[in-house]
Amino acid sequence: MIKRKVDVVTLGCSKNLVDSERVLKMFADAGCEVVHNPEHCCGDVVVINTCGFIGDAKEESIETILQYVNAKNDGDVAEVYVMGCLSERYRNELPVEIPEVDGWYGKFDWVKLVSDISKKQAEVKSYNRTITTPSHYAYLKIAEGCNRFCAFCAIPLITGRFTSRPIDEIIDEVKMLVAKGVKEFNVIAQDLSSYGLDLYGKMVLPELVDRMAQVEGVKWIRLHYAYPAQFPIELLDVMARHENVCKYLDIALQHVSDTVLKNMRRHIDGKQTRELLATIRERVPGIHIRTTLMVGFPGEGEAEFEELKLFVKEQRFERMGAFAYCEEDDTFAAKKFPDAIPQELKDKRLGEIMALQEEIALETNQEKIGKTLNVVIDREEEDYFVGRTEWDSPEVDPEVLVKKSRRLDIGEFYQVTITDALPFELIGEVADV
Repeated sequence: MIKRKVDVVTLGCSKNLVDSERVLKMFADAGCEVVHNPEHCCGDVVVINTCGFIGDAKEESIETILQYVNAKNDGDVAEVYVMGCLSERYRNELPVEIPEVDGWYGKFDWVKLVSDISKKQAEVKSYNRTITTPSHYAYLKIAEGCNRFCAFCAIPLITGRFTSRPIDEIIDEVKMLVAKGVKEFNVIAQDLSSYGLDLYGKMVLPELVDRMAQVEGVKWIRLHYAYPAQFPIELLDVMARHENVCKYLDIALQHVSDTVLKNMRRHIDGKQTRELLATIRERVPGIHIRTTLMVGFPGEGEAEFEELKLFVKEQRFERMGAFAYCEEDDTFAAKKFPDAIPQELKDKRLGEIMALQEEIALETNQEKIGKTLNVVIDREEEDYFVGRTEWDSPEVDPEVLVKKSRRLDIGEFYQVTITDALPFELIGEVADV
């Protein structure tokens, strides 16, 4: 029997990528030939793992679906299937709008998807997956869903209630990945702070990270998407104690105005936010904080926006992204608050706050000139080897361009002296040892 070739295209966040990796392994176990995001998609089947979080992501998902529907019409692919967040959220509407798609599946309909395409009964194994990242790093998803129900966010409507994975299962996965050559673990969840509440009746992220740090072969652990309200403070002691826990924390704050935070249903106010940030910096010296802010949410007048700008100047986040509020169907905000701020004004505010951050990012990077940092090498380009420090997550953070003075191995760590800095890149050379 000829193997079916399945090309999986992943859109959206790293949590989606982990789902794709598990589905790829299921297809391979079912006897299919699998490829992830090939440059020129071809073969029997394309599976698009969609994102449905915000307007831009939904638009990208729809455009990608239409792209492959056209490829099917042109005879370049035989069948097109869609899974993930967008089809979970709009599973009744989308088949009517785009009937050319051969099958629509939700975010977690993996067994049916693989069984229908492979014509074999598929099964989900706890943490088996095909790693699609460079072999030295991987994303580690420790929970699914969210119970926070922020006013603007549709994710709980898509993924359901917060569900933690057992600690022992996660540790087993870490050991399995280390055996395959993974050295760097980017720990992800929609809400890291709540990890363990549903299974153990308490927040046990500190215990999980402590156990991960003790697994032989784990070089870096980096934490993504903590929630500021009810933050597990004990985690900071674990970060400070273990050298292989990166001094890095991704914690989406969204805003600092009490009015806006209340409207957002973030369960924290501006004073508590500042106190939390001060505690983090005090207890983990040298930490780099990544955050995400939102402009244009209902209730953000000029005074609230000026307060947000002052907050950015005052806190000097080492890593920061921002986006303009986009009303999402069926969320609390869509039902409660008119989206009254003009898009033009939202875009203006977004530009202002990102211009502030670019200045801060440049100054932060310039402070590293002359310092020698531990850098992992991700890839080789024509003029440089490209790597990252412990303060840089793949895809979203600055990179280090290392001058080619000698051969460097991908996935290995080197001491690199920083010689120059741009807002979102460092330039350096391998230190003499």
